[in-house]
Amino acid sequence: MSHLTPEQAVDRLEELHRTATVALREAVARYVADGTVPTRAERTALRYPELRVAWQPEGAVQFTRRAWAKFQAPGVYATTITQPAFFRSYLLEQLRPLVEEFGARIEVRISEQEIPYPFVIESGDEFVHGDISVAELARHFPTPALASVGDEIADGLWEIKEGQPRPLSLFDAVRVDFSLRRLVHYTGTPWHTIQPWILCTNYQRYVDQFLQWGLEELARPNGPYTELVLPGGGAVRRGDDSEMAVATVTAAPWERFQMPAYSLLRGDGQGGVTIVNIGVGPSNTKNATDHLAVLRPHCWLMIGHCGGLRQSQTIGDYVLAHGYLRRDRILDELVPTEMPVPALAEVQLALQEAAALVTGERGDGLKRRLRTGTVVSYADRNWELRWAQERRRINLGRAIAVDMESGTLATQGYRLRVPYGTLLCVSDKPLHGEIKLPGAATAFYKRAVGEHLRIGLTAIDLLRSQLGSLHSRKLRSFDEPPFR
Repeated sequence: MSHLTPEQAVDRLEELHRTATVALREAVARYVADGTVPTRAERTALRYPELRVAWQPEGAVQFTRRAWAKFQAPGVYATTITQPAFFRSYLLEQLRPLVEEFGARIEVRISEQEIPYPFVIESGDEFVHGDISVAELARHFPTPALASVGDEIADGLWEIKEGQPRPLSLFDAVRVDFSLRRLVHYTGTPWHTIQPWILCTNYQRYVDQFLQWGLEELARPNGPYTELVLPGGGAVRRGDDSEMAVATVTAAPWERFQMPAYSLLRGDGQGGVTIVNIGVGPSNTKNATDHLAVLRPHCWLMIGHCGGLRQSQTIGDYVLAHGYLRRDRILDELVPTEMPVPALAEVQLALQEAAALVTGERGDGLKRRLRTGTVVSYADRNWELRWAQERRRINLGRAIAVDMESGTLATQGYRLRVPYGTLLCVSDKPLHGEIKLPGAATAFYKRAVGEHLRIGLTAIDLLRSQLGSLHSRKLRSFDEPPFR
């Protein structure tokens, strides 16, 4: 087989994937229509394409400080690929340096990994009619077996086997397709509209402010944003009538989805912004980020509120997390608590500078409003009822704020190699008698949420110009796959 250029390789991946998915849809439709079962030979065509990259160094190896698109050792690397048309820019971004700087050779072939039939049926069950059940289809067509959907590569559990290729990427095709379907289910939006810059929040009020900002951006002459995609499939586009746009946003059935997402798309290739209301708690946070990670976003930021733990803090102050005291427990087996989850300098500086730009405060004035320190994250919303047991640990950790999501979001970013950051706003001070009551909470939200959201959005604008350093070596292991 001749070796391919990166562009030829992605073209071939698109061709093979398109051929296989069309064949699978047609085979399922034939079975529903007249009971025709695909033959063994026909099933060999219902497989994902495989991308292989081989590297055998000759002479001196070129040094690069880049954290991705490089080899840790000579050999053959491989992964199965899904949705190559969507991931085209990402794939080329990874492949070009491997060829140009390392002299790698690329091959594309049909893999041994079958495409589960639910992953090619957009609405999920339109072919299931009459007496034909999902269980019956599963007897004759590939299904997503949980034994083959895992994070062993990301979690460092894969083993080098003699004669077998090393992993080329963190996630194979089945794992990606599994998460793409989950994203549609949980967020209510098409997965391909989710943008590479992601804000995660735990309250709908931040979403309301995002929608107001999004509509303003679409109405701004010559602005970079082109479309606002809503849960349930609705969208507002640049040039739409303003009253109709507001009505479309209001009518979006966001309450039908567990973690509704809203995406503002750009037309200049720099990537838009998605906000996801992940709800409350570490379980939701892990669920959302497990699936968002397969899109290989540039960054996710936690923009929510917290309890302030220091007397010197004031309601409405900001907390920029530089460390996490992980009492949420949900990731303890995957990332043991003795493993440090470092703050990423690029994200920290962007959030701090964004706070200065939005608030107009610098120097001591900014320090009075924004404090850097450790955030403790719990799974138990009523952690205060265990204060006697938790007091010493919070003291030892020097925690200055408490929430339920930030530790999980940062740890998932570390685990799944997605740059992360946390900027919280103090909404109550449980240790000092300033607890969250309905009247006070309403006043706090009206004053603080809009400014807080603008800081997150401004930080993203600052980070757009720092992609080379943003995907940090802090997130990469010594035996990392070549793809970021």
